[in-house]
Amino acid sequence: MPGLRIAMLSVHTCPLAMLGGKEAGGMNVYVRDLSREFAQQGQHVDIFTRSQDPAVPRVSHLLGRGARVFHIRAGPEHPYDKHLVYDHLPEFVDNVLEVASRDGVQYDVIHSHYWLSGVAALALRERWGVPVVHMFHTLGEMKNRVAQRPEERETDQRIAVEREIVDLADVVIAATPAEQKQLVEYYGADPSRIRVISPGVDIERFHPIPAEQARERIAVCPDLPIILFVGRIEPLKGIDSLLQAIARVLESCPDLHGRLCVPVIGGDPDRVREDEEMVRLLELRDELGIHDVVLFLGAKDQDTLPYYYSAASMVVMPSDYESFGMVALEAMACGTPVIASDVGGLAFLVKNGRTGYRVPARDPDALADRILRLLTDEGLRRRIGYRAMCWAESYAWPRIAQRIEGVYAELLTANP
Repeated sequence: MPGLRIAMLSVHTCPLAMLGGKEAGGMNVYVRDLSREFAQQGQHVDIFTRSQDPAVPRVSHLLGRGARVFHIRAGPEHPYDKHLVYDHLPEFVDNVLEVASRDGVQYDVIHSHYWLSGVAALALRERWGVPVVHMFHTLGEMKNRVAQRPEERETDQRIAVEREIVDLADVVIAATPAEQKQLVEYYGADPSRIRVISPGVDIERFHPIPAEQARERIAVCPDLPIILFVGRIEPLKGIDSLLQAIARVLESCPDLHGRLCVPVIGGDPDRVREDEEMVRLLELRDELGIHDVVLFLGAKDQDTLPYYYSAASMVVMPSDYESFGMVALEAMACGTPVIASDVGGLAFLVKNGRTGYRVPARDPDALADRILRLLTDEGLRRRIGYRAMCWAESYAWPRIAQRIEGVYAELLTANP
């Protein structure tokens, strides 16, 4: 159905933001790349996100022809606690309506992302009378089930709102069959209104680069094996498990001290004192005596990441919970083996022993064992990396966008 007008909502985080920040990760990539793919296929996509910097232009055309990003006023124009953003959603909705009215745009479908966007989508549906397709990306109930500390738990408000969205959205897209099951079991979702469609990967950007060329580009650990982590700096990501596993690796093979490199991409090392989790991880690194091995590099842009993935011997995702795991898919597209926790979407995405390894979450010993196995067997790394690359190709964005477009078409045909 070429020529559709799609209102894409990503309220609390902008798809143009630098990845690895506090609220910038896989969802940003998803919204950006899906919107760009739709535009290339002849659809018209307007992405609405909350303005977090008054100096940023109100409308951006950085995603190319057919895709616009609108930075909408809603509360303070600076980074803001996402739970407080909820109180400013009426303002967000009013300003989206004003933009659409001013431009004379009539949308065919609303596609919302994360629970905050779902609230706005349902309010906009009342005014526009068009269907809502929603994707949660993470579920509050699942995050609470793996929370290690009280401050890591999601609010009752979020859980209640998620249940309302499940009940009222026309279609909910789940990233994996596991997420579909969670929606039904924990939220009482109607299975007939769930479509399982995995996120995609940009295989034009994420593809194998010769290791020597990749290492020259990143200028990090040019002659050392690289064990890479990419993601937000937050307890849920299990970076402490990775640090503990690295300490065990070095205990088993002391000669690796000074001959191993573990870059951690994510966060802002220049604002360490403002980030409780970063402070905790730096202290743990020193306690474990691995400060000469583990490097905190901060956030990196998407154009740089393929070089890090291609330079790495492996990518480790020790998360407590991932609804999907975009980093794993990007790494595999670059031909790099992945070691991941056997949780959520990672359990679906990483084929144990074929495209990588899965280990129990919070099990540094099991993680260290798999790291050592890949470190010490170059032939195994190459075989797994090749299979990972082949597997990732089935997730190319044109295929994924076509399936989502099919959902839109189904809704529009049922409600002409």
